[in-house]
Amino acid sequence: MLDPKITLRELAPGDSSGVVDTVKEVFDEYSFTWEEDGYHSDLYDLERYLDKSQSDFWVAELEGEIVGCGGICYFETVTHEVGKVATFEGTLRIGGCSCEIVRMYVRPKARRMGIGGAIHEKIIEQMKSRNHENCEIWSDKRFKEAHLLYQKFGAKVVGERICDDPDEAPEWGLILSLK
Repeated sequence: MLDPKITLRELAPGDSSGVVDTVKEVFDEYSFTWEEDGYHSDLYDLERYLDKSQSDFWVAELEGEIVGCGGICYFETVTHEVGKVATFEGTLRIGGCSCEIVRMYVRPKARRMGIGGAIHEKIIEQMKSRNHENCEIWSDKRFKEAHLLYQKFGAKVVGERICDDPDEAPEWGLILSLK
């Protein structure tokens, strides 16, 4: 259940700095490399997430400060066997998926307030309203609590890959059936 002090809302222009601060705090927590002009450049210009034809994105606020975020990117259905990891358009993807959960992070001080679950529920609701059947999730293997959250909602680990981030972090690939 979401803590009543938390406000969950759609991304708005001007939210970049709060989203950057949120994601960077988690990256610092895990001693990951921050790459402003590379892997993290999308966070400095969130306009792409405001294009509802390609994505949806939400932020969670505590007393006016962004403390959590997460979204969905939509793409053509990966035309491989459902649940199997395969190379699709130059990257490892999960067969049968037509969307991906992206940039889902909660600051350490705001954990256990229901933020991750509330964002995840909002994401699922939105994907279902757009008639998506399967969603892929790629998550650093060290984010154990995130994996438990995804699995609580029915996601299943189906593979692994090395992320294209500066640390080449190993990730679990999960599929979430929305049927």
